[in-house]
Amino acid sequence: MTPQRLKIGPLPAEFAAELRGLSANARIDRIDENADDNLIIEAPWTGETIGWVASGNEETVNEAFRRARRAQKSWRHVPVAERKKIFSRFHDSVLKNRELLADMVQLETGKSRNGAFDEVLDVANNTRYYINRVEKLMKPKKRRSAVPVLAKSYEYRQPLGVTGQIAPWNYPLTLGISDAIPSLLAGNGIVAKPDSSTPFTSLLVFKLLYEAGLPRDLVQLVTGSGRVVGTAISEQCDYLMFTGSTKTGKILGETMGRRLVGYSAELGGKNPLIIANDTDMDKTVRGAVEACFSNSGQLCVSIERIYVEQQSYEEFARRFAERTKAMTLGPGFDYETEMGSLASANQLKTVDEFVEDARDKGARIIAGGKARPDLGPYFYEPTVLTDVPDDARLLTEEVFGPVVYIQPVSDLQEAIRLANDTPYGLNSSVWAKPETAWKVGPQIDSGSVALNDGYVAPWSAIENASGGMKESGMAARHGDTGLLKYTAGKNVTEQRFMSMRGPESLSRKNYARIMSSAMRLGKLFKILP
Repeated sequence: MTPQRLKIGPLPAEFAAELRGLSANARIDRIDENADDNLIIEAPWTGETIGWVASGNEETVNEAFRRARRAQKSWRHVPVAERKKIFSRFHDSVLKNRELLADMVQLETGKSRNGAFDEVLDVANNTRYYINRVEKLMKPKKRRSAVPVLAKSYEYRQPLGVTGQIAPWNYPLTLGISDAIPSLLAGNGIVAKPDSSTPFTSLLVFKLLYEAGLPRDLVQLVTGSGRVVGTAISEQCDYLMFTGSTKTGKILGETMGRRLVGYSAELGGKNPLIIANDTDMDKTVRGAVEACFSNSGQLCVSIERIYVEQQSYEEFARRFAERTKAMTLGPGFDYETEMGSLASANQLKTVDEFVEDARDKGARIIAGGKARPDLGPYFYEPTVLTDVPDDARLLTEEVFGPVVYIQPVSDLQEAIRLANDTPYGLNSSVWAKPETAWKVGPQIDSGSVALNDGYVAPWSAIENASGGMKESGMAARHGDTGLLKYTAGKNVTEQRFMSMRGPESLSRKNYARIMSSAMRLGKLFKILP
């Protein structure tokens, strides 16, 4: 088995220097620059080739797990305080190398600079939170027994072993490593599959983690197709973290269920935004643009449908369309450009098909609505539609692009009903005076609800778990559960003084009478768990 090599194409020299020799953690048995199974990585802004990585197979994954399991046997015994030091250095390195990381994210995804920098901040935020929480979460905790005097009980947490991670292309930095951070801090190893179109970002950020002191073999990055590599990971891992489509999530869920292995998934969404009559319209228009068109609409929590109370509908639709038309669109490493490219030809085709289907069936386009090949091969204008008919795919299916429709509602109860009328439940947004927003928000069936914000506020509330309801996922990332899900709880209890069943001299009938009385007293005085 030889280390996977990277051939760097038209990347700037500083990127090539960072990436060469990077992927000794991804093993394959054959490498050939001209092989048909190589994965060619392109820059969406131009369609030019950045470079290539080899496509792994089942043997690759087997070797990755062998190496990770061997490394994890030692890592699990490294004191938590020592693990924290490594990730503290990594935290500082991420911020120090923020421009390089953002450059790589943009090259692979075509997103705007602001969107790329959001990923840098998210990785630092996750790292900081779990550094500060891991010792408390992993420390044995005293638990009460039914009869406290007779038992001394502690809950221990231990790592699961080697966890699997399958990451998407839309947030290759955030979702490439942020889910790995709590797993590694908890004492696990990882075998991870970056998306086939964005491997370099994962390779780069894990390089920073190795430089901070993480054992090299503990994380294995295996590039390749989801059908081959992703399936092989799901068949061997001790827990799986997946971010991607609901369709694929269900397939992986069947695998994990058959194996009786834990599974966490963030899946699709058709996320609603509700606007009340008492909203601050200036802030709402600006916030709705960010909620709908950040990352060119290519994020699971992006808003795709807007419900506006009738009295405010005309004003919002007019101002929102004007603000959307005024967005700056194009390639570039500057922070001023508001929206970048779609990620691929497939994404462009999907977005165009949704818009044309709605247009053909009678929807009205009030902003955008067309591709922009003059800017690059996969650019598409931020698009707003109204009067979308019931038979348009856009009404209920996830677009995953810069497309949103607006619909008037008679009141907030109708807005809530429409918001919940979907098989999805990932994110939602409410814009209103705080007292109104806090009444509406909890009534929406979604894993996160942003009040007077699109999605950033709940996502960055790192102490609060973030997941999906219905077909938008299961389990959650962030919060204490974002680390504890990568551990197994162990009940260690000592019996003291005498048996829980009482002394041998006590008749079973008297034991039953005494214990029944004790249970009643415990309930009355709340002295038992």
